[in-house]
Amino acid sequence: MLLAVAAVACFATLDTTTKYVTLTVPVLLALWVRYMFQAVATTVVMLPQRGRSLLHTRHLGLQCLRGALLFVTSLFTFLTLKYMPVGEFTAIAMITPLAVTLLAATVLREHVSRRRWALVAGGFVGTLIIVRPGGGLFGWYTVLPLTMVAAYSAFQILTSRLVKTEDAVTMHFYTGWVGALLGSLALPLAWQLPQTVGEWAGLLLMGAMGTIGHFMLIQAYRRAPAATLTPLLYVQIALAMLGGWLVFHHMPDGWSLVGMLMIACCGAASAWLSVLESRVRLEPLEV
Repeated sequence: MLLAVAAVACFATLDTTTKYVTLTVPVLLALWVRYMFQAVATTVVMLPQRGRSLLHTRHLGLQCLRGALLFVTSLFTFLTLKYMPVGEFTAIAMITPLAVTLLAATVLREHVSRRRWALVAGGFVGTLIIVRPGGGLFGWYTVLPLTMVAAYSAFQILTSRLVKTEDAVTMHFYTGWVGALLGSLALPLAWQLPQTVGEWAGLLLMGAMGTIGHFMLIQAYRRAPAATLTPLLYVQIALAMLGGWLVFHHMPDGWSLVGMLMIACCGAASAWLSVLESRVRLEPLEV
């Protein structure tokens, strides 16, 4: 549980730093540094321990697809943070578990109970309250976080399939290098050498927070069930609000806070419902 909270603290720091850095640094350059840092750090730390087994995978194509989905997720995250406050963006991003439920029902044809549909609806209503069509946060860029949620939901579904047969550290390794390769291909479009020590420090902090956060989250999921950890992930909304207030002196208005609360409650309730459903499946039938 502590690892999960520490991981979302890293992610909140990453998002706040990203918004600050991309005010002066091209998004593609920041994205390249973030993934190159993860790729190099994972290789330096894990390759001496694992050797060639670190590279072993049964599904290389799916590993590459998973890495590409996370790269697209990061791209839309970075673009969104240029225009949207950190706290509001994080709340919208947190509808991902609910969006995964929607995809599971519509794409994978899995059974979804009425209670889960109600929680999905509540999460999306909370999102609409935050962006408020016709309000100050609503604009063309509103589609960016929703596209990010779609990409991240597909990433989560693919991860849930791969984790059954693939090593978590190997998945982390391929994710970093696929993102670094895609970032390198796009880098000539936005190459600009950082001009100040602050820009260099911000880029390195982004890379470190992304790498450490994902690694700690992997370790957390190795030690506890997802249903136990998922409610804790919503702490990131409060931490993102804190970062936005400390760095940008921004606090969400009353309606945005209502929307954030709805998303957090629906997401946490969905995780708790998973616990209840798993208990029902494990209980023996009485005859």
